[in-house]
Amino acid sequence: MIFASIDGASRGNPGESGIGILLKDEKGTTLVSLSDYIGATTNNVAEYSALLACLKMVLETKCTKLVVQCDSELIVRQVQGKYKVKDAGLKPLFAQAQALLASAPFEFEIKHVGREENAQADELANRGINLKRRVNDITGLINVT
Repeated sequence: MIFASIDGASRGNPGESGIGILLKDEKGTTLVSLSDYIGATTNNVAEYSALLACLKMVLETKCTKLVVQCDSELIVRQVQGKYKVKDAGLKPLFAQAQALLASAPFEFEIKHVGREENAQADELANRGINLKRRVNDITGLINVT
């Protein structure tokens, strides 16, 4: 099982944007800490970009269940099917997420958390903006079940 904290940040909305992803195992050991700069976009696009990057990473593992926490109520509720995706710019990102999840060999759960519970992922997303480059620390993700 993998627990993920994801976040997208945008300064200006739209503006300079980054994503942050923190993956942990059941014991709370950090498996991946990723910051990435994704250019100028909106906060919601950045949030979806974080989710997509997370899903792509976890698809490369032997994970049996992925639990994602995100502080974007909009993204969480859309992925859960509780909100419709109305924004034309988000529709293709939502479709990509749905396609990845349809082919995923693991159980998936996504839940909304407050910003304070997602502080590490937020810090990583802002680090991506500040550094304007990708910083990836992987410490043993491949063999996680």
